[in-house]
Amino acid sequence: MITDESLSESNKVQKFQNVLYAKAKAEPEFRFYTLSDKMWRDDFLREAYRMVRRNGGIAGVDGESFAHIEAKGVDRWLGELSQDLRHGTYQPGAVLEVKIPKKESGRFRKLGIPCIRDRVAQTVAMLILSPIFEADLQDEQYAYRAKRSANDAVKRAHGLLNHGFNEVVDCDLSNYFGEIPHAQLMKSVARRVSDGRMLGLIKAWLEMPVVAKDDNGGGPTCRARKERKGTPQGAPISPLLSNVYMRRFIVGWKRLGYAQRFGAHIVCYADDLSIFGRSSARQMLTAVERMMNQLQLPINRDKTRCLRCPQESMKFLGYRIGWNYRTNGSVYIGTRPSKASVQSLCRKVSEQTSRKYGLMDSQEMVRRLNWMLSGWSNYFYLGQVSPAYSAIDRHTTKRLRQWLSRKHQVKAGKYVRFSNKRLWNDHGLVCLAPKTKNLPWA
Repeated sequence: MITDESLSESNKVQKFQNVLYAKAKAEPEFRFYTLSDKMWRDDFLREAYRMVRRNGGIAGVDGESFAHIEAKGVDRWLGELSQDLRHGTYQPGAVLEVKIPKKESGRFRKLGIPCIRDRVAQTVAMLILSPIFEADLQDEQYAYRAKRSANDAVKRAHGLLNHGFNEVVDCDLSNYFGEIPHAQLMKSVARRVSDGRMLGLIKAWLEMPVVAKDDNGGGPTCRARKERKGTPQGAPISPLLSNVYMRRFIVGWKRLGYAQRFGAHIVCYADDLSIFGRSSARQMLTAVERMMNQLQLPINRDKTRCLRCPQESMKFLGYRIGWNYRTNGSVYIGTRPSKASVQSLCRKVSEQTSRKYGLMDSQEMVRRLNWMLSGWSNYFYLGQVSPAYSAIDRHTTKRLRQWLSRKHQVKAGKYVRFSNKRLWNDHGLVCLAPKTKNLPWA
């Protein structure tokens, strides 16, 4: 619940962030030496808890949920965390590792979920550190930043291709979050932060042990501590740290003269990295490999591509960029949702409307489908989206019709009782096709 008090605290945090950003922007070499005392301030802790609570998520390995915290009393719980941070008795717990499916069928991404206590502490640190490093992040970086998005990165890539930067290195980094070397990362952080306690907290978060969700009584593993690399993808502090480390590559690319030599521009969204130039893509890839080797970031050679776009289409952040065709037969360089992105959503719709959900209430089923469709279309609106929208509408109406027919044991006349028009008008299913009326380029 947002109250006047919480808004006041948010404003205090925002004002402090503005001061940090202004200082960092004005003095690029300045190192901030008094930051850790903000870690236990009530306004920062309350703001961090609100952010973590809004994001939701499951409990960590300690089993402590938001319901437990609120039953105990949020003020009391935050007070205990504040005391531990103030007196140096705070120790981060283990990270719960879960696997979430990727777009490709049968493939999974490992996600590390800290305990809520650690999520709040890390979010406080993020509130303090983000404005400092935001002043240093490069224009080429689009991930996890205010007023920037993945769609902005796609637009930039599209714009570069239209301006003749057609030699492309589509770089695939192998397990970027899991391979970031701790020593090099800490140097990047210490370039701006000299507060020993803050640096100590970051180091402790990097070395948190991991417990896999499907472990059968196994204890936590300390791979990060032993191998001195990796930051849990799912921890609140990880997006900031990943941006800080990727900055090293982008700055190095410019300082070593590669940007000027190859006439090249980088577009980066977290670990999605593409380079657009006018020189040979093979030569650019050689320079990228040399730099990534120094940064100790392995490249997936099987997935990294050198291509000339739009003669060869490229996939970037779920979009396909290449030749598109107008109704009159003319061609242009354009974007559209990739085939894999469409198939991924269709698989999710099929899973949601499978027999195991046969007892679900019809309104709840439609609500879940609408949530999927709306979320997907809110991201995939750039370029030629009409064919994708139509394909998804066809698949969704077919699957919902089958599900309703099984539920109500309708064997004949299902195309009349559950026609597309009735699914959209009576049951309230979202139809994507009409959305293109507001997208003249679709």
